[in-house]
Amino acid sequence: MNEDVKLFRITHDLRTENLVSTRKLHLGIAGLGRGFSVMLPTLALHPLLEIAAAVDTRDSALDRFQADFGGTAYTSFAEMCADRRVDAVYVATPHQFHEEHVVSAARAGKHVLVEKPMALTVDSCTRMIEAARAAGTHLLVGHSHSFDAPVLAARRLIESGRLGAPKMITALNYTDFIYRPRRPEELDTTQGGGVVFSQGAHQIDIARLLAGGMAESVYAATGNWDPTRPTEGAYTAMVDFAGGAFASLVYNGYGRFDSDRFTDWIGEMGRMKDPDNYGAARAALREVPDSDAEAALKAARAYGGPKGAVLPEPDFMNGKTHEHFGTVIVSCEHGDIRTMPDRLEVYGDEFETTPLARPTVPRSEVIDELYAATFDNIPPLHSGEWGRATLEVCLAIIESAQTGKKVSLSYQVPVANLPKAKS
Repeated sequence: MNEDVKLFRITHDLRTENLVSTRKLHLGIAGLGRGFSVMLPTLALHPLLEIAAAVDTRDSALDRFQADFGGTAYTSFAEMCADRRVDAVYVATPHQFHEEHVVSAARAGKHVLVEKPMALTVDSCTRMIEAARAAGTHLLVGHSHSFDAPVLAARRLIESGRLGAPKMITALNYTDFIYRPRRPEELDTTQGGGVVFSQGAHQIDIARLLAGGMAESVYAATGNWDPTRPTEGAYTAMVDFAGGAFASLVYNGYGRFDSDRFTDWIGEMGRMKDPDNYGAARAALREVPDSDAEAALKAARAYGGPKGAVLPEPDFMNGKTHEHFGTVIVSCEHGDIRTMPDRLEVYGDEFETTPLARPTVPRSEVIDELYAATFDNIPPLHSGEWGRATLEVCLAIIESAQTGKKVSLSYQVPVANLPKAKS
């Protein structure tokens, strides 16, 4: 591990000495791709984690992993799951392999954190849930942006009852998602490609959390407007909830308008972005001659590649706010709540703003929830049942767009075990 990062982790541990004496969670990583790269700062900096092992098909990624973390590198998923040092497995493989890997890890007695979307069918989700239940292990689904501190703070405010019940949720996000480098299967809806599975899972998770979880029906339309990117690049969905609340969800990944202008130009990852860098993703893609070259470009940017993610620098968290997923406004009976990367804005009889403490570890809430499940047997909020309910809404968006009809839902679950606010 880089010496500067070691020093940073030591000083971070000293600042959080109440956590340092606690048992470390030994984590095995399945898949060192995009999901792992985005979680890399969390995995490197969280004081309760030790990254014990990883499995991948790429030697370059495994070599980099051993240099960065000193963990054991495997080329067999089963062999990694047999490693007695591993307490839990983070499944960050492509969507279509989630069921196989989650079931195998559970049968090996490991707790599991699986990337969203949980799977590509409700039946797959159910088999994953049943495998964890049979093994007596916990299954968590994430990262999704419903883990973000501003969203959790808004839910706690709703549960306080001060503003009355939530009645309407407006969520809007415009990004360049569809023009980022992709492998061919990432542009194939049947294999989990497009914005509904990869991005809708974030927005749906947020809306379900804020509305109480119990969605009842979905009416939606999707956009597939670029024949060179033959999958859903946009959607609009109306989701009805038990108790009369409803949510309007809008996502556009075609890289024109940028809704980060509504979050003070703080980007999704919690850092300031340059608004003058307009259209960069589309411009870069125009320089790529074919799908093979695009896949090679993505591989070069993957962990272990020449342009891949690296361990965070010691000052990584300087200036960083909480992450977000666009504009989110909750209209309650007696006021509106707007989540922002660094605060909550409450519009009641009077306007008030509640600053949120800056994060010391990005996405720490994900690991905190996994840790509590693993060692304290605390059932997670983002359980397998929760992830299945979110996937059901994703599938309903696609079905409604194809049929032009409202789709009823059957697998929804309420919000349970909301994590307490950090002191």
